[in-house]
Amino acid sequence: MLGPWVEKYRPQTLDDVVGQKHIVSRLKQYVEEGSMPNLMFTGPAGVGKTTSALALVKSILGEYWRQNFLELNASDARGIETVRTNIKNFCRLKPVGAPFRIIFLDEVDNMTKDAQHALRREMEMYTKTASFILSCNYSSKIIDPIQSRCAIFRFTPIKAEEIADRLKYIAEAEGCQYEDEAITTIVNFAEGDMRKSVNMLQSAASTGSITEDHVFEVVSKAKPQEIKKMVNAALMGDFMKSRDILREVMIMQGTSGEDMVNQIYQDVSSRVMNGQMDGDIYMNLIGAIAETDFRIREGANPRIQLEALLAKFL
Repeated sequence: MLGPWVEKYRPQTLDDVVGQKHIVSRLKQYVEEGSMPNLMFTGPAGVGKTTSALALVKSILGEYWRQNFLELNASDARGIETVRTNIKNFCRLKPVGAPFRIIFLDEVDNMTKDAQHALRREMEMYTKTASFILSCNYSSKIIDPIQSRCAIFRFTPIKAEEIADRLKYIAEAEGCQYEDEAITTIVNFAEGDMRKSVNMLQSAASTGSITEDHVFEVVSKAKPQEIKKMVNAALMGDFMKSRDILREVMIMQGTSGEDMVNQIYQDVSSRVMNGQMDGDIYMNLIGAIAETDFRIREGANPRIQLEALLAKFL
């Protein structure tokens, strides 16, 4: 269990990448051709953008990939000087044992607009010697001239069954016993984020076996049954009972206000999807949930706001 499992079990080749089959197949074509355009990987966190980029670089540049590869995190090096010095100096050098050099910029949506315009000029000047891979969570934050110079790949949250299979593989490789319910719970909380799910798995495995109770202790979230019981009490008009459950979950289990709002939202949404709640009631509640979420994020007292939210369920 030494070291983060996220890095220990990070896929090293395109064949090992979990999910994103529609993207991996296109990246393999670039490897076969031995060339690639500038690429932009966009999508939520933990869905394989960095892993796919590194696997592509290793496949296309071969044994000299380290000498011809520059990786920068644009959230740290986000200013125009980074583009003028680090990137320009790297692009000027001749490739060593490879057809071209590759620059990978992670979290490029955190770069300033001036830095993005400078990056656009570098992408124009060094098209014959270097290719760029840009990774971001929100492509809307990237200026249009850069987007027009890239082939854009939109990564989607990883499917639940694919995450579950990967978690079981890691647990078995580490010799950890696990409950299927624990894996299911991790997958539900991860919401398509592979990195988050692997981190939760490692934390839950610290006691030797991976059980559902260990998972809930790690994530510090309420059990879905408790949320359901709390919402049921509020909908039935028993405010004091629902308030007591809320306080027990937040104080005894340490669940945050933001997590409680998200779990209440998930419970209410599942009810309307399963035909257990009228659409008109749902529309009224979703407005109250959104308002509570906003107030908590703005710094209001979570317990007071959540009790006020439960009062609106009556």
